[in-house]
Amino acid sequence: MVQMPAMKRVKGRAPLSVVVAIIGGLALAGVIFTEDLRSLTVVTSKEEKEKERKRTSLPAGTRTALTLPEEAVTLPAVGVTPPPAKKPFDPARCSVTEGYWAFDRSKKLLYTDQTCPFIDRQDSCQRNGRPDSDYLYWDWHLDDCSLPRFDPVAVLEKLRGKRMMFVGDSLMLGQWLSFVCLVNSVVPYTARSMERSRTLSVYTAQDYNATIEFYWAPFLVESNSDRNIRLEAGGRVLHVDAIEAHARRWRGADVLVFDSYVWWMTGDRIKTVWGSFGDDGYEELDAWVAYRLGLKTWANWVDSHIDPNATRVFFMSISTTHMRSEDWGREGGIRCYNETWPITRKGYWGSGSDRRMMEVMSGVLGRMRVPVTLLNITQLTEHRRDAHVSVYTEAGGSLLTGEQRADPQTYADCIHWCVPGVPDTWNQILYAHL
Repeated sequence: MVQMPAMKRVKGRAPLSVVVAIIGGLALAGVIFTEDLRSLTVVTSKEEKEKERKRTSLPAGTRTALTLPEEAVTLPAVGVTPPPAKKPFDPARCSVTEGYWAFDRSKKLLYTDQTCPFIDRQDSCQRNGRPDSDYLYWDWHLDDCSLPRFDPVAVLEKLRGKRMMFVGDSLMLGQWLSFVCLVNSVVPYTARSMERSRTLSVYTAQDYNATIEFYWAPFLVESNSDRNIRLEAGGRVLHVDAIEAHARRWRGADVLVFDSYVWWMTGDRIKTVWGSFGDDGYEELDAWVAYRLGLKTWANWVDSHIDPNATRVFFMSISTTHMRSEDWGREGGIRCYNETWPITRKGYWGSGSDRRMMEVMSGVLGRMRVPVTLLNITQLTEHRRDAHVSVYTEAGGSLLTGEQRADPQTYADCIHWCVPGVPDTWNQILYAHL
C-alpha cells in the first residue's frame, strides 16, 4: 500500500475554508447591526416626533414662531421646499378666526403708554408698574392670508373729512384709545385735539378734518346705569325697547363700530322694563333673552336710520375673559394673575366666552337689512390670558396699592386689556376691513 506523504501546514496561515467562514460571519453581523441601528433610529425618530407633537398642537409651520424669546429659531433645512406664500387679505375670503400668535421681539411699537398721552390709567399697565413686557410683542397671523399691518397714514387718508365713532362699554373704550394712539403716532402735536367727557369723547386730526369718537352705551339700549356707572349689577334696570336717547348721537357718522357683551354677563338674570322708564314693574329675564331683545332694538334702529351707501357699520364679537385658570390647566392659579405667556393650544376655548350669546349675536346680525360686518375677535382673544391688566390697574378711581396687588384673588382684573396690547390687534383687523 502506497502511503501518501503528509501535507505540510504553512505556519501562521489558516485554511482557506476557515477564512471564508470568518469573513461571511462578519458580513452577516454587519448587516444585522446596520438593520438594528436603522430600526433604533426609526424608533428614536418616532419618539422625538411624538414628543414634539405633544409640546404643541399647532401646525408644524407655526412652532418656531411660538418658541420662547430666549430660544433659537431653527432655520429650514437645505433643499426643503418653503411653504407657499399667503394670499393677500380679502375680507370676503379670509377668516380672522383661523390663525396663531407669533412672538416677535423685534416688532416696532407705534406707541407706548408713555408716548401716547390719552391712555386711561385703568389700561396703562407699563406705566402702572407691570414688570414684564413680552405680551406687547405677539402678532396674530392668519393661517391662509396675510393680515396687513396697521398703517396710520392710510387710515387718516380713509377718514379724511369723515367722522368715525366707537360705541359701547369700557372694552370698546380701550379699543378706541388704542385706535387713537395708533393714529396719533403720525399726527403732529399741534395738529390734534382731544375732548373727553363721561358720555362722549372726541379726538380730532385737524389736518385731515377727521374725528375719531367714543360714545358710552354699555348695553346699547337705555338703562338706569348709563350715567350712574357705579350702580351695582343687582340695581340695574334695562329699557330693552328704548334706544333713541343714545342713537341720536350716532347719526351722521361715516363709520360706526359697536360692541356690547360683558355688561350683560353680570348675572344669570337681568331686570327689564317696557314702555315708560322706571325701577318699578320690572321683569327679570334670562340674560341671553334680554340680550336678544336689546340687540333686536339696536338692529331695528340701524335698519331704519342707516344708509349703507353712506355709513359702514361694524360689530365686535365677544372679548374673552380669563377668570378660571383651571380652563387652561393651571390648578391653583388665580385667574390671569402672573400669566406672562399665551395659551398656544390650537382652537382653545375656555369658559370666558358664552357660545349662546355668540349665537344670539350672529343670529340678529344675520337677519339685518343693512350690512353689518361682524369682526370675530373671540378666538384670538381666547389665547391671551397674559395680556389683561391684572393687578396693574385701578379700582374705584385710584391705582391699586401694594397691599391690594398682593391680593389678586380680590383685585386681579381679567376682563380689561393692557393698552398697548390685544386691542391693537382688534384695530389691525378693523383696518383690514375698512
